[in-house]
Formats: sequence, structure tokens, C-alpha cells
Amino acid sequence: MSEEPQAAKYRADPAITTLADWLGAPVDAADFPETRLRFRNDRAAASVGLGALSDEDWARHFGRFVPLEGNLPRPLALKYHGHQFRVYNPQIGDGRGFLFAQMRDQAGRLMDLGTKGSGQTPYSRAGDGRLTLKGAVREILATEMLEALGVNTSKTFSVIETGENLMRDDEPSPTRSAVMVRLSHSHIRIGTFQRLLALEEPDHMEALIAYCLEHFPGPPPPEDAPGRGEPAVMLMHNVVERMADLAASYMVAGFVHGVLNTDNMNITGESFDYGPWRWLPEWDPSFTAAYFDHGGLYAFGRQPEALHWNCGQFAVALRLLADTEPLVFALERFGPLYMEAVAHRWCWRLGVEPRGLEEDSQLVSVCEKTMRESKAQPDAFFFAHRGGRDASGELGDALADYTPVADIHDYWDDAAPQSMVINEVEAIWSAIDESDDWQPLMDKVAALRRMGEAHGTPPRPAGHA
Repeated sequence: MSEEPQAAKYRADPAITTLADWLGAPVDAADFPETRLRFRNDRAAASVGLGALSDEDWARHFGRFVPLEGNLPRPLALKYHGHQFRVYNPQIGDGRGFLFAQMRDQAGRLMDLGTKGSGQTPYSRAGDGRLTLKGAVREILATEMLEALGVNTSKTFSVIETGENLMRDDEPSPTRSAVMVRLSHSHIRIGTFQRLLALEEPDHMEALIAYCLEHFPGPPPPEDAPGRGEPAVMLMHNVVERMADLAASYMVAGFVHGVLNTDNMNITGESFDYGPWRWLPEWDPSFTAAYFDHGGLYAFGRQPEALHWNCGQFAVALRLLADTEPLVFALERFGPLYMEAVAHRWCWRLGVEPRGLEEDSQLVSVCEKTMRESKAQPDAFFFAHRGGRDASGELGDALADYTPVADIHDYWDDAAPQSMVINEVEAIWSAIDESDDWQPLMDKVAALRRMGEAHGTPPRPAGHA
């Protein structure tokens, strides 16, 4: 990747050490046969003061996991439980990853560097603790596309090929291996709180809530919210607001995460951990990303329901410290907040100024109907009708009173939009797998970042970074 300007000074802040004795277990990374640097996200690195690292130092820190200056002396494999496809599982935790370091970004936010594929931990169970190179490439593509479409997502920070051959049941084997590092605003999950409920540890939960409110603050609850001054209630409102926006962002992006379990839900509302994801080939609420999701629990159109259900499990966990009424009050805000976020984000992606929730919701309905009837690929639909252009019939009528935003980026003059349908993903991987050609991937990342520049800053929930 091209070099980026140094946007921040490196400021180590391993805040998690105050909780580490009971939140995780110190571990060591696997000793890989080799560390071949394949992807370094200089844009993300610049945001936390690490953009000036040489490739040699990069591989030492993110392939051999030599500690960063002033940071965690040993990685920390985090402990958590979770509902996996609605079945509670207490036998999970960081099984092939760990928290490697924490630092402040240029906005002062506490950021984590966490891994995927860094080796076995006490929570690996029967797993080998490894990540396929294809899985790492897919994570690059998912995070870059999501960021360009305004989704609050982790950033794929580094991918290093490790020289091992892995056996997998769901793809051709043996296959190449990698270790990946993600930059994320927290790795505290809903499942982290569920574990503390299951173990009946109110003191630890109180400490974890205080940690979250200090380092991931949000706006205060509404004036009429019962218990609005209680820490657990405050955090519940913040999580509901963030999850409602995350659900809306998935829908407007036409994205299917595939595995929306409670251990994959970050309390900051930041999406992460991309396995069997897909983008819609056409607008189909029943479209499912994971081949093992036989009942369609996490199908495209059921994602808002899934995130709402997960918020409900968060409320159940917080009952260890808070009464039911204020938590239910917060949970019931999810629906209205989701509808508002969909309307705002839809107008943003379509390139028109919002007119009000009722009008904007009607516009969304007409657009969905048009996509269903035309079987248009969603990325192509939004691009073709950006700012209301080329809209006719019912869609033209719905857009007639909308004011286009001022689009000055030349991306909007391209012959076709960027997309991430599965055929392109497989073609990018095939170039790497068959001829070790990484240029299609690098070209795609550059094209997605250009698309992100054209879209500009997405709307966010009020008071949330």
C-alpha cells in the first residue's frame, strides 16, 4: 500500500491491565515458520502513530508479536461466553486470537490491536488457532468495502503469511496460512458481560461497566428514561443506540454478516470478525451468507431482529446490577432508533438531503420495491440513481421533491460502481492462490478507498464517535 502521512503520535495506553486478572489469560503467539508481510494498512497505522514502522519492525511486532513500547508485556486472550445461533455456550473465548496492544488514536479514542490466527490459547478447544490466508484476504475486502459504505467497522491492520499448511473441511486443503491483526475500538463483547452473569461476579461487572463508560462514552439517556443515572442503564442505552445504527448500516450497505452471535457483538457498536459474509447479488431479505445457517436465522432481512435480540441478552446480563424496567425502556428504543438510522443512511448513500422520517421512510420503501421488481444489484441501484438521476415512474415521483447533495468527486462519473459480489472476491483470491499475484487485491483496496472518499462521512447516532 502507498505510504500515508503520520497523522498521530504513538500513545500507548494499556488500560485493560486494570481488568486483566479476571478478563483474560496471558498467552504467547505461535512460532511461525516464516513471516512474509502481505498487507499493511498504512492509513490505519498513521491514525495510531505506527505508520513510520519499517517493514522489518512491522513483521517483528505483528508476525512475531514482540511487544510495542510501553504496551502489554504479553498478549491477553480474552474470556467470554455467548449465544451461538441462539444456543448458549460457556466454552468459548479467544481461541485463535488475543489482545496485543492498546493505544490512543488521533481523536483520543482508546483503540485495540487484536489478532486472528495467532495460535492456540486456553480457549482453543479442538482448534488449531490458525487462520487461512484466504480468510485474511476476505477480511481485508470486507472491512475496506464496509468502511467505504459508512459502516462502523474494525480495520484490517496487517496480514502476514506464516508458511504453514492448514487443513480445513470447508475449502480446498492443504491451504496457506496467515496471521491477521485488526485495529478496533474495543474487543469487549456482549458475551463478556454474559460470562460475568453466569459466574455471578457483580463486582467485576461493575468494574467492566465503569471501564466501558470511561473509555467508550456516549450521550446520556433521554430525560424520561428511568434510572438514567445508573451506570448499567447508561451503558444499556449506549449499546442499544449503537446496535440500532449498526443494523441500519448493514441493511443500507446490502451486507450480510453471517454470524451475528453475542460473542461477535462489540459494545462500541463496531462490526468485526468477518467469516462467511456476502454482499447481496439482488435485494432479497431471505439471502443467507453462511452455508451452515440452514434456518436463515441471520439472513439479510433478519439482521435487525438479530441485533435487537442480542441487545436483549445484554439486558439480561445487566440484570445482575440493574432493575428490569429501565433496561426494558432502553431496549424498546431499538426499533425507532433503527428506523431513523435507516432513513438517514439511505439518503446519505443515495445522495439526497433528508426531508423527515416519514418522507424518508416512504422513499426507502419505494427504493426497496424498485430493487425487488427490477432485480437490480443494490450497489448498481444506488449508483445509477445517485442524487435522483435516471429515476422514473414511482421512483421518480418519490425522488421529485428531494434535493441532491453536491457531488464533486469524479467517482460518480465512472461507468459502473464498485461492488463486492462473490465472483469478484473469488477472482481476487484466485490470482493470489494460483500465481501469487497480489495486484488485483491492492487495486481493489485503492478503488474502494476512492469510493469511500466520494461518499464522504456517514451519519452517526447523536453523541457517538
